[in-house]
Amino acid sequence: MSSVTNLASNLTDTTRAHAGRVAVRVDNAAMTYRALDDASARVAGLLRERGLKPGDRVGIMMPNVAEVPVVYYGVIRAGGVVVPMNPLLKAREVAYYLGDSGAGLVFAWHAFADQARGGAEQAGAEPIVVDGSSFPDLLASATPDSQVADTGDEDTAVILYTSGTTGHPKGAELTHGNLISNTGVARSDIVRARPDDVIFGGLPLFHVFGQTVALNAAVAAGACLTLLPRFDAQHALRIIAGHRVTVFEGVPTMYVALLHQPDRADYDTSALRTCISGGAALPVEVLRGFEEAFGVPVLEGYGLSETSPVASFNHPGRERKPGSIGTPIRGVQMRVVDGEDHEVPPGEVGEIVIRGPNVMKGYWQRPEATAEAIRNGWFHTGDLARVDSDGYFSIVDRKKDLIIRGGYNVCPREIEEVLYEHPAVAEAAVIGVPHPALGEEVGAAVALKPGAAITAGELRDYVKSQVAAYKYARHVWIVDALPKGPTGKIQKRDIVIPGRPDQAGNPVIAKDMTALVS
Repeated sequence: MSSVTNLASNLTDTTRAHAGRVAVRVDNAAMTYRALDDASARVAGLLRERGLKPGDRVGIMMPNVAEVPVVYYGVIRAGGVVVPMNPLLKAREVAYYLGDSGAGLVFAWHAFADQARGGAEQAGAEPIVVDGSSFPDLLASATPDSQVADTGDEDTAVILYTSGTTGHPKGAELTHGNLISNTGVARSDIVRARPDDVIFGGLPLFHVFGQTVALNAAVAAGACLTLLPRFDAQHALRIIAGHRVTVFEGVPTMYVALLHQPDRADYDTSALRTCISGGAALPVEVLRGFEEAFGVPVLEGYGLSETSPVASFNHPGRERKPGSIGTPIRGVQMRVVDGEDHEVPPGEVGEIVIRGPNVMKGYWQRPEATAEAIRNGWFHTGDLARVDSDGYFSIVDRKKDLIIRGGYNVCPREIEEVLYEHPAVAEAAVIGVPHPALGEEVGAAVALKPGAAITAGELRDYVKSQVAAYKYARHVWIVDALPKGPTGKIQKRDIVIPGRPDQAGNPVIAKDMTALVS
């Protein structure tokens, strides 16, 4: 171990300086730093009473409620390892997360307790139900343990399961060093958080973006985090106005929802000073429209679960390039490489590789997968990008999302950008559709803005007029909504294709409004 350090010391340090400030809000309920520190010490005491040893894993299966930071910091200050879990997981998935990580305990929100109990039983773990009555009593009966465990930079703090497109999710081991360094840079260089800031907490705290850039950055700064358990544009606007939110953080679908909320002008959002976007590429038209509507800059960045997560950003106070993911954050290196790991010249497309203190220790108990992902100290992201002469990176697409149509590479992101420029389009997702002769054909699922009227054929012709002939979407269908994952990210793997190109390659246009299953 290089140095004794523990992520929970951010909370204890801030409590000494700002004990009376509000740490967490959920609608009208507020918790001070003193109360958060005390409650987390009681969780640590409870865990020690139950025999938790340093390095033991503990599941947290809750929506964005005030008890998440209480349990999160309680586990970490006791020397345990947090295993964040989506509260919507079913019992068999819960059993996998607990079984794979070896977690002996899981804190589960009462509304999801049945699935948590079922999964815990299968995995031989103990569920602790978190509610408004028995849980406070349980904490009150525990002897607080205000100590912060001696952990080193290389000790694991969080195991974050990444949803692979194939096979079972893998657990990315994020160390105290990873999270402390990434939180520090996010707080000081990107969010520029101060004690008087109010940070919007609509990003799920079981996801690393919400943990690092919202929860941990707010706690490190002594700021207030105002939580929203389930994102809804109108509820979000009420919080932004009512709580005088200064920093909004979201994924692109949240920006789309706020921009298209009919009564958005009725809310006073004047306290906002900066907005942060990540999780997926933010369409340039959405970025420009949002900035015009709300009068506040949107900083777009990039990262992955495996990089704690922030790797690059359009930094405040520097040139912003809409559509780019900016430049590497302080202390982190990024390159674009070819198949042999040789750096490619500016402007050429290659895979992003990352090196720095934010890169995970590895995948939990998967040495082969770790060795494949981290080669010569560089984490291979699977994301395709190009870098310009100023050092700004622009994502082209995921390696696995690339559509290969008759030997030509088509990047879905490029076609999506064109669709977003159409005034009738609210959201779009471009995917490969199996084709007998070409291998893949370009398909587009499109959700329209309220009241918009346009046919799939007209949209196809519009795209055809904007891009090379081999790129345009021959296969277009209009849907009520696109399937979303827990962070609001569009889930392309869940898109239902209503029709297929015929044997001759002629386009089939879906005439109906096809609702998708997520």
